[in-house]
Amino acid sequence: MLRVDLTHMTYRVEELERDVALKYLGGRGLNVYRLYWEVPPGTNPLGPENKLMIATGPLVGFPHGLGSRINVTARSPLTGLLGDSNAGTHFSEEMKYAGYDQIVLEGRAPRPVYLYITDSWVEFRDASSLWGLTVRQAFNAIKKEVGDPRAQVAVVGPAAENLVRFAGIIFNAYRAAGRTGMGTVLASKNVKGIVVRGDGYVEAEQPERLLRALEQLIYSLYSNPQYWPRRVMGTSRILLAGHRLGFLPARHFQEPTADYAFRVSGELLAIKYNVKVRACSAGCALPCARFFVVKSGPLAGLMGEGPEYEPLAGFSVRVGISDLDRALKIVMKVTDMGMDAITTSEVISWLMELRQRELISDEEIGMKLEWGEADAVERLVEMIAYRRGIGKVLADGVKRASEILGRGQDLAFHVKGLEMIQADPRALKGYGLGFAVASRGADHLRSEPFIEVEDDPELGMRLFGEPEAAMRLGVKGKGKLVAFFEDLNAVVDSFEVCKNTAENMLVLTFESAAEMYSAITGVEASPAQIREAGERIVNLERAYLVREGIRRKDDRLPNRFLKEPLPSGPAKGHVHELDVMLDEYYSVRGWTSDGVPTPEKLISLGLVEVAEDLMARRVYNDEGQGRSG
Repeated sequence: MLRVDLTHMTYRVEELERDVALKYLGGRGLNVYRLYWEVPPGTNPLGPENKLMIATGPLVGFPHGLGSRINVTARSPLTGLLGDSNAGTHFSEEMKYAGYDQIVLEGRAPRPVYLYITDSWVEFRDASSLWGLTVRQAFNAIKKEVGDPRAQVAVVGPAAENLVRFAGIIFNAYRAAGRTGMGTVLASKNVKGIVVRGDGYVEAEQPERLLRALEQLIYSLYSNPQYWPRRVMGTSRILLAGHRLGFLPARHFQEPTADYAFRVSGELLAIKYNVKVRACSAGCALPCARFFVVKSGPLAGLMGEGPEYEPLAGFSVRVGISDLDRALKIVMKVTDMGMDAITTSEVISWLMELRQRELISDEEIGMKLEWGEADAVERLVEMIAYRRGIGKVLADGVKRASEILGRGQDLAFHVKGLEMIQADPRALKGYGLGFAVASRGADHLRSEPFIEVEDDPELGMRLFGEPEAAMRLGVKGKGKLVAFFEDLNAVVDSFEVCKNTAENMLVLTFESAAEMYSAITGVEASPAQIREAGERIVNLERAYLVREGIRRKDDRLPNRFLKEPLPSGPAKGHVHELDVMLDEYYSVRGWTSDGVPTPEKLISLGLVEVAEDLMARRVYNDEGQGRSG
């Protein structure tokens, strides 16, 4: 572990605690452990006392085919709760080759800097001339100054410098750790970027055993029926599927389908725009990132990586834009400003619905604003990034923006302050439960219960003893479904491999994870122990939230999804039956009916000190039930 004291411009290397590494695996697990114990409740997310943790995982650097990712964690300036984001990037492998599993940034630098980290030293380089540059400008300037093509670079854009609460950290110009404002935290510490360059390597304790495990894993990946659709289109293929299944967020979740869906789809991107596929890390056997070029028209020559489904849908159907060229331009601008595409699309589409309902005027906004107005959307992106005009309000996220304006709070689609993704939970019941209970807020990636889209009752019965568990409009068994995939995804995020392959294609099971972990570390771990590690991480994150006052009342979806039936599409007439699912989920988790992990549950997972901490804070009443937050 590398600890960097930015206030005093010093650093030190520490051995990672063996028991912590074994209990929390890596990546997300290591980071939340550090967050719980080193960042006290009430810490100002933008103050020097907040800490930013960057971590890799035990599988990073090995040729397992599942990609290599990075996890970034701090107290969130957007939600005031657990901040956490993840990106697929060569940065993760290079950090491992430099010898580090985790980097912890503390304090605040006295002047703008960027960090140059190698396996021998850490250099604090002046970044005064970089301050104010866009993501691509800063990335190119640092690469030129460093002069090493192997060096991996992460930067923040103008949005982070202006303390937009949902600015991310962008790795290698396009790969965004976008959610919860981690870039804002980095910029608040006067850090414009981080460079890593390593000359080391990784070794497995039992290489022959690892190779056998990798051979089986690669075979299951290549033989998976999803391999080629994912390789050709990545997650952009979800848009047309969302139209077919009726879960699109069209016009701010007023319509679940869009008659122009094909014109902004991943299929059309693949046919007319994409020129190559690329992997976000060296250890990936499914290079699903795509590089596109606009080949004709007014925007001819526009190029970039992606986009993935979330930004693509966010700046097409969510805001009513049917022109793919314009949507691509806006997505690239959002990335270059260094902002989370999901939150940006929510605050803009929320403002558009306010205008539609005449709850705000064009004069207050500063421009004419209607659905599909690409020029207005593009202007708003810049206004948010630089906190100009109405952008100053939107830059605080949809929850705060609705409170500042005193309007549209029931139309502000977030959970615990984190904005909704591009999927309507009325048509995806398990996903909706996952949004409500996720430790980051309205987040699909904590659970990602994708098998419900299969609508396969036999699969639900086989895995969870309930046919409806694997049916997207079913209600029963969703607590079991979400809890299972939360545990699995906690392992995936701590191993720091890609969910698109490891989890969405069910390539990484608890069995294969245990085999690879044992072969790499030399520490024998059973599938049950690996799953328990995932459950431990989920419970520690929940304990962090409980310590901050979060209870069942906060595990809520916006009223539109609970009270307004879908007006059209395959799920027409459906609402989300959240409370029934919450009861089952809490029961499966071993939490109280108010969503608090019991002392017995925490102790059974080896979280004795956490249980003692919560008891000392009087979280429990005399019967061991959670007090109201």
